[in-house]
Amino acid sequence: MAEITAAAVKALREKTDLPMMECKKALTEAGGDEAKAMQILREMFKKVQEKRADNVTAEGRIFIAAKPDGSEAAMVEIQCESSPVATGEVMQKFGQAMAEQLLAGPGAADAAALMAQTGVGASQTFQAQYEEIVNKIREKIVVNRIVRLTGPVGGYVHHDFKTGVLFVASVPPKSSDILKDVAMHIAGMSPSVTKPEQLNPSVVKAERDRLIAEARASNKPENIIEKMVDGRMKVFYADQGVLQMQPFAKDDSKTVSQALAEAGTEAVQFYRWKVGAG
Repeated sequence: MAEITAAAVKALREKTDLPMMECKKALTEAGGDEAKAMQILREMFKKVQEKRADNVTAEGRIFIAAKPDGSEAAMVEIQCESSPVATGEVMQKFGQAMAEQLLAGPGAADAAALMAQTGVGASQTFQAQYEEIVNKIREKIVVNRIVRLTGPVGGYVHHDFKTGVLFVASVPPKSSDILKDVAMHIAGMSPSVTKPEQLNPSVVKAERDRLIAEARASNKPENIIEKMVDGRMKVFYADQGVLQMQPFAKDDSKTVSQALAEAGTEAVQFYRWKVGAG
């Protein structure tokens, strides 16, 4: 049996960043062959995956990368088991690199396609990096979802890294600050849709019919009733989580739609992700 020296174990540990005892065990199994030992350590990833397959990934972090002119942005969500891993340097570097690759690279239809790519300046694919991270951390980690959007787009990640938003406007606004301001509004106010027409039509009709019947009971003229109902429907839309109709968080004297109109644009769509949510 080949002698496993301390120097060989140290060298393998420096290349893999795995515990000394595991490096020694792999070298012993490989008969001192470092390349075989590294392969043995890589295969451990599958065992870790299988062992932790049913573990809950309630923690995680959201990453955003955007072009300086707001013409494109990308967002990536990665889930894990514990808060220290979610906020650690390893996760931060890995996730941000994925977001940057999604933004600047050829694009990806899903997380698996992105994982197969190699980021700028990296020697390994994201999949290979991911396997090394799981081997080292011994925790279930899931690249849950990705998206890249064409702008004008603004992004925002909450200070706890668990809520992220990308907001798309129709045309570049007079000031790009409004895009981030609306993204922050979305993070805090949790709208469900962008425009009233995206609500369930039957729900909208039922509420409008109710308001009309209520107004008619007051014996008001029909033209007044119509104006009354239109005004109350705006409140209904805001209560139903319609972004355009919500009071703007930065200045609630106006709606989000009005704030955007003042900036020369309007809302098109948004993605609001919360770690672990659908």
